[in-house]
Amino acid sequence: MNNLYRKLFQTYWNPYVSIVLAGILSSLYFGMTGTVWAVTGEFTRFGGHILQWFGVDVSDWAYFKLIHFSGTPVDRTDGWIVIGILCGSLIMVLLSSSFKIRIPRQKRRLVQGFAGGIVAGFGARLALGCNLAAFFTGIPQFSFHSWIFMVTTAIGTYVGVKLVSTSWWRGKPNLRKATPSRTMQPGAKRTKRSYQPILGGLVAIAYVGITVHYFAIYKPLLAVACIAGALFGILIERGQICFTSAFRDLWISGRAVMTKAIAVGIMVSVIITFFYIQNGAAAQIKITGPSTVLGGFLFGLGIVLAGGCETGMMYRAMEGQILFWIVGAGNIVGASILAYGWDHLGIFNALGKGWPKINLIQSWGATGALLGTLVMLCTWFFLSGWWEKNYRYGKGLKTPGKVSENVMEV
Repeated sequence: MNNLYRKLFQTYWNPYVSIVLAGILSSLYFGMTGTVWAVTGEFTRFGGHILQWFGVDVSDWAYFKLIHFSGTPVDRTDGWIVIGILCGSLIMVLLSSSFKIRIPRQKRRLVQGFAGGIVAGFGARLALGCNLAAFFTGIPQFSFHSWIFMVTTAIGTYVGVKLVSTSWWRGKPNLRKATPSRTMQPGAKRTKRSYQPILGGLVAIAYVGITVHYFAIYKPLLAVACIAGALFGILIERGQICFTSAFRDLWISGRAVMTKAIAVGIMVSVIITFFYIQNGAAAQIKITGPSTVLGGFLFGLGIVLAGGCETGMMYRAMEGQILFWIVGAGNIVGASILAYGWDHLGIFNALGKGWPKINLIQSWGATGALLGTLVMLCTWFFLSGWWEKNYRYGKGLKTPGKVSENVMEV
């Protein structure tokens, strides 16, 4: 039992296994609810709630009408996806006794993280989705905008790596004098017991109670969202799934493990989602236009400046990393700014109006869309492997191989 507990809760899981399971889960969630795994839309709604608390009337804002702003987070499936991800991540963190309050040595990182969160939040909502709805779950929906988003996000992360590698961004290193640490002698027993697993168990019991409550009052969709959200949180925390590292590591060290794992996870999700769509489920298709291009670029830039994407940010916040609470606040601010500017500043008219929603199944036919998407994903997988082989640890790259604390902040 101790070995099983250690494998499940005290060691991180294989990223391929975690992401493939996330791909399967996201497809099943789509099949059961007709919606996709997404978080920044709910961040935007939460920003709307905050504005309302301060007396701002957002009922006529076009963007809130677009994303169906009504009720509270506990009344919405997307709300419980976000709550579930946070709770699922927290449960796993506590069961592994790894919660610890962490504050960056360089306090400037808090300002940088907030700014990065604003840029990423603005970009994600400009593109009508982040690394989830516009990428991980967008490609299986056969929405062409997801491919544009992926490419421009990659470009944005490259620019972001260049920026955070500058001395201006890094600032002066905050060095601390090393202090000797006590090491345990072989065979010695720990005298300090961690109560985090007990607390994690209590949180899990309370969360199960909430889920059962929704089934009992005949709100099965909310109950399903509770379950899916918690499972997503468990998978991203145990697999340490981070889309920022999937792109950023390519430019810094050439590592492509996370990139290839995500490609495999999407392939599995594509096949299952295709089955649901062919049996009557309505695909979620978004516009492909300048808003997608600019939104993807800003999102990629922002997640590198912040040090993490929406998924990475959420489980790292549950680990006690204060930086990512600040990043999350910035994300909400950026999304809210975009919601205001969508109609008040003419952003939609300038960047989104009149551009088509391209459904690859309609454009290429069902078989062509399925095979074409799988071929593109396989190409991405093998190109990532080629890149890793030829550019590992900065070999052949102009970007310096030395990585600062700011670049690799987690």
